Amino acid sequence: MKPLYMIALGMAAMALVLCPGCKKKPIVKPSGPEDVVDLTTIEPGELPLTEPPPITDFQEPENKEIFRDIHFDFDRSDIRPIDRPILEGIAGYLKENPKVFLLIEGHCDERGTNEYNLALGERRALSTRAYLANLGVEEHRMVTVTYGEEDPLDPGHTDESWAKNRRAHFKVANQAAPAPATQ
Repeated sequence: MKPLYMIALGMAAMALVLCPGCKKKPIVKPSGPEDVVDLTTIEPGELPLTEPPPITDFQEPENKEIFRDIHFDFDRSDIRPIDRPILEGIAGYLKENPKVFLLIEGHCDERGTNEYNLALGERRALSTRAYLANLGVEEHRMVTVTYGEEDPLDPGHTDESWAKNRRAHFKVANQAAPAPATQ
């Protein structure tokens, strides 16, 4: 009986070593070899990548019909097909207005722990950012922040309320014009 026990224990140990667990989904970085820029070959001033403004400088957009919230299914961070046209509209606007920066806020409903909801809100904001980057929006123009369950759109405790709160919300900021040089 003892050798059978040892064989079973050995097989269990091998299974743990060879199968370490479920593979996590990687965060998609929307760049390929054709998008990589060798910064050593660029002259100073040729590629002006400005820093985005602080989060406190972002405001609600005037174009509410373009910058509508997108929503997520329960416990998910993938972009739903129904929300893709909204993101396409936002990407089009940003490509036509290169001095506009975008803040993407990730939100959750109240279910789950604070830590879990903060992480889920971050994944939602990052997947939204990656989707917009895949549509051609420069990544340095997008900033993400997570609020988890802390800033609900609807304070109710129903399925309808929770569905409204599982969202990515957008704010914008314009790049400030450089100050004139003094002599």
